[in-house]
Amino acid sequence: MTFGKAELKDFGRAIEKEWLVTNGLGGFASSTILGANTRRYHGLLFAALRPPTDRTLLLAKLEERVCIENREFALGVNDTANGLYPQGHRYLQQFSTHPLPTYLYSIQDVLIEKIVFMVHGRNTTVIRYNVYTSPDKAIDLKITPLINCRDYHWLTRRNQWPFYQQPEGNGVVIEAFPGAPKLYLAGEGARYSQGPGYWFEGLHYIVEESRGEDKWEDHFMPGEFEVKLTGGGSFAIVASTEPVKPVNSQLWQVQEEKRLSQLVEKAGYGHEFINRLVVAADNFIVRRESTGTKTVIAGYPWFTDWGRDTMIALPGLTLVTKRFDAAKEILTTFARYCKDGLIPNRFPDEGLNPDYNTVDASLWFFHAVHKYLRYTGNYDFIRDIIYPVLKQIVEYHLKGTHFNIHVDKDGLVSAGSHGLQLTWMDAKVDDWVVTPRHGKPVEINALWYNALRVMEKLAQKFDDNPKAYNQLAQKVRKSFIQEFWNDSTGCLYDVIGERKDGSIRPNQIIAVALPFSMLDHSKEVKIVRKVWQHLYTPYGLRSLSPEDPQYKGHYRGDRLQRDGAYHQGTAWSWLIGPFISAYRKVNDYSQESQVVAEKLIEPFKGQLFDHGVGSISEIFDGDHPHEPRGCYAQAWGVAEVLRAYAEEVLEIRP
Repeated sequence: MTFGKAELKDFGRAIEKEWLVTNGLGGFASSTILGANTRRYHGLLFAALRPPTDRTLLLAKLEERVCIENREFALGVNDTANGLYPQGHRYLQQFSTHPLPTYLYSIQDVLIEKIVFMVHGRNTTVIRYNVYTSPDKAIDLKITPLINCRDYHWLTRRNQWPFYQQPEGNGVVIEAFPGAPKLYLAGEGARYSQGPGYWFEGLHYIVEESRGEDKWEDHFMPGEFEVKLTGGGSFAIVASTEPVKPVNSQLWQVQEEKRLSQLVEKAGYGHEFINRLVVAADNFIVRRESTGTKTVIAGYPWFTDWGRDTMIALPGLTLVTKRFDAAKEILTTFARYCKDGLIPNRFPDEGLNPDYNTVDASLWFFHAVHKYLRYTGNYDFIRDIIYPVLKQIVEYHLKGTHFNIHVDKDGLVSAGSHGLQLTWMDAKVDDWVVTPRHGKPVEINALWYNALRVMEKLAQKFDDNPKAYNQLAQKVRKSFIQEFWNDSTGCLYDVIGERKDGSIRPNQIIAVALPFSMLDHSKEVKIVRKVWQHLYTPYGLRSLSPEDPQYKGHYRGDRLQRDGAYHQGTAWSWLIGPFISAYRKVNDYSQESQVVAEKLIEPFKGQLFDHGVGSISEIFDGDHPHEPRGCYAQAWGVAEVLRAYAEEVLEIRP
């Protein structure tokens, strides 16, 4: 994926494109394709000190100056209180991500290539430079690190930390204050010189400003690395939370490129679009230190591992990509933390105790297990580790558990009360519940029925008692059809509670897309048609019909404005997956529906070049031109586009 001068010349548009590399621990590096940091979550080393959480910014960026024949050229670019300084993007000839983020600068008769990647499994970022010029050309490069030591959500101002440094070999060890995490900066072919210690003040984060957040930050400059070359050559700067001796940047680069290539080969599709999504999927699969097993980061740059997102994303991230061992570990991770019939809603940034305030994560767990068995047939693992947890979830739903989650006498699941947000439409600002859905949400009961049918099949397989699950499922089906069908709109109610909520929302499409459906064919056809008419956008489904008076077509502004639009019209990329699956189903998997499915996914091929380069964004404005918003790389967005393309377009199914 390459961007030339045509894309790089417009500063305002170019900084809207962001890249991401990760380390399999929850740590990451990220910036824009110009190299200008435009949000607090941009930096070259966000280390996950307690994987995948406790993410800490240690190295914000490197400022390079190139001296050629007594003239100095600065390659960096920053938006500051005094404008753009420096303006090194003028020398940027090309940016590419094949397979690693690579900047190519052109100054006179000198080409400088800058490659950024992380060492997998370590909180280590490598910035590698290749310089190309004539054999007798003398070049002097001076590189100043801008360092920090803060939680990835925070910001730092001048003199907040004293920063102690100890030169070591060709590098330095820096500590913000006694007991703080240490930053090891090492030069390969570059020598470090300690400076007096200045602050780069007034870095402006335009994205934070647009979100109504604090927009200024200062970074500390401890000294500089210097490299003298004649006739070109290569060198590297390495930033890590551990000593890096010896430095072998070329070997590390080859290893990372090989690792990514092997993921593509393992998936085995040989299709360019899927190959890119397979690489994107890898960013979200990380190791959780507290369990020693894999988990899923819901989205970059700010989410941790969320149960709901993980279960929805698991088929696309791990099964379609044939990473079955990772799928097994992820299911194990969440099974271990099942408590009173609930799997975690999320693991927090701080502390080890997860939050359980969700009604859908546990029910999506059944769907993930079912898909895992379809792809692997590993019933032994499910019987020994997972099946007891599934039984516990059903039992607790029947007798009632936390957050007023319980099965009512009609067999349907009811959950929550005033002020509680337990479904994925969970936006809440202080005491304002934006999308109240307490009662019996449509997708929750579709998932509940699906779970009972999964349990019926497993009980039969494991010589347990399938009859009870069958009987309850029949009761749920009868109640669901009676309660949820809305003749006046020709689709399903969204929530049955104190009143029947007839808002046209995308949750009903899940009732059609799940493997076990309660609806007859004619009703499924009407639902798909209604959803397509009211909710479809090129990048997913709107969360509310534009004809609804509560509809918000743009997701922007401060927190109050953004959360007020989050589930009130904003389009969600992950919903394209169930929509396409439902569409193909109601059209009997005809060849024509296959062609249509491919056309519905086509816009995402272009989206890979926008916002989060190489990934799928979390959300989009409901209104034209459907600008990408939210996280620039979202697990379930990548996963569901990948799954739908493989299963519904290419028809490569388990």
